[in-house]
Amino acid sequence: MAPVRLHDGVLDIAETGAGKPIILLHSLLADRTVFDRIVPLLAAERRVIVPDLPGFGGSSSAGATIEGIADRIAGLFDALGLGNQADVLGNGFGGFVASALAIRHGAKFDRLVLADTGVAFTPEGKQSFYAMADRVRQSGVEAIVDVAMKRLFPDDFIAAYPEVVAERRAALVKTNPEFFAEACHALAALDLTAQIGTIRNRTLVVVGELDSATPPEMSHVLARSLPDAELIEIPRCGHAPMVQAPQAFIETISDFLGLRRAARIKAGA
Repeated sequence: MAPVRLHDGVLDIAETGAGKPIILLHSLLADRTVFDRIVPLLAAERRVIVPDLPGFGGSSSAGATIEGIADRIAGLFDALGLGNQADVLGNGFGGFVASALAIRHGAKFDRLVLADTGVAFTPEGKQSFYAMADRVRQSGVEAIVDVAMKRLFPDDFIAAYPEVVAERRAALVKTNPEFFAEACHALAALDLTAQIGTIRNRTLVVVGELDSATPPEMSHVLARSLPDAELIEIPRCGHAPMVQAPQAFIETISDFLGLRRAARIKAGA
């Protein structure tokens, strides 16, 4: 764990491995440890950089807009000397941040993986974020943790792996309630429809077949809106495939990211 001090705030990051860099951006309902099961697989051939997003963990807030959060993340490329060849992978909230990063700073990096995310939420989805923000401000993150687990994972996974769910619950309840509420408002306000087509990074869109937080149709709309994207659905997975099915998730992204070891595993070698 190491804080990176930027001109407008601090990002707390974990870093491991060597090779072409890849930055992993976590969802609203998690912190950076949500990637723990895939980081060793990636680090076998990549320099893996995993920040706590602004307002989470030891990272300072960047305000209640996705654009502000994306601009903070953009500071990492120069601060860590990444050049313009890093890849970026975002899940859920981190996927929206990654899309905004590509719209605003796409020349700073290479490929983009957008997992379980979209372009904008429906009016009903926006209201759910406002309601969640109100509950957290009134009663703390514990007030929404049960709902959050159902948004992260399908019911059969929750029943079969209570220890994994307990781990994710414990991570979520550490989140600062005010910063969590800020992130909810940022998601509710976001609509990338007018700008998403300006992304020029080659993009892979990935979605869990059973994702209830950002349903697959959101990813289909996203993929159709991008000029150079492919879409893969992961069977029987929910919103957090890197937790629920880490090997399947790595296999899904391996060809796109040129992960040779993962590709060999996928081929059964």
